[in-house]
Amino acid sequence: MSFRSVLRAQTADCHAEVDKLFGTFDLSDREQYKTFLRAHARVVPATENALEEAGIARLLPDWPERRRAHLLLADLRELGERLPPCLAPPALQSQPALWGALYVLEGSKLGGAMLAKSVPDHLPSRYLTPQAPKGAMRAFMDRLDASDSDDPAVAISAARSVFDLFLEAGQLELEAVP
Repeated sequence: MSFRSVLRAQTADCHAEVDKLFGTFDLSDREQYKTFLRAHARVVPATENALEEAGIARLLPDWPERRRAHLLLADLRELGERLPPCLAPPALQSQPALWGALYVLEGSKLGGAMLAKSVPDHLPSRYLTPQAPKGAMRAFMDRLDASDSDDPAVAISAARSVFDLFLEAGQLELEAVP
């Protein structure tokens, strides 16, 4: 079984919970869209920074082009929102942990592309529609599968931690809505 298949199988429950929670947002509604983006802003910048500090660029040379926090922050600014407090990212102290966390962030791009279709043209959607080079997702998956992960349990734990952060962030933002 490929590494990506192991991650997919072992995090399917988390992925389903995140999809269910974020599927409740009506992205055609400006306020709900802002809430959705704020929830993501509680996770993405800190997780990207943690990946960078842990050395993801040596595993994935095109890392700088894969970052999306700046797009998320630009969308929030355009909507008149400030960056909410970030949640603490998981500790990423090994190569498998890096791959696990990045698996979630990269996978969220696929979901984002689907969600972007429900964002009206008058709202900013740079974060959900990043302009990646053709084949970037395939290249990531190939690198993931080729990685020398001697401890898939660590990768699975890191991926589940990032999914949990998205759940926590979504719940925090929904609770803050009057």
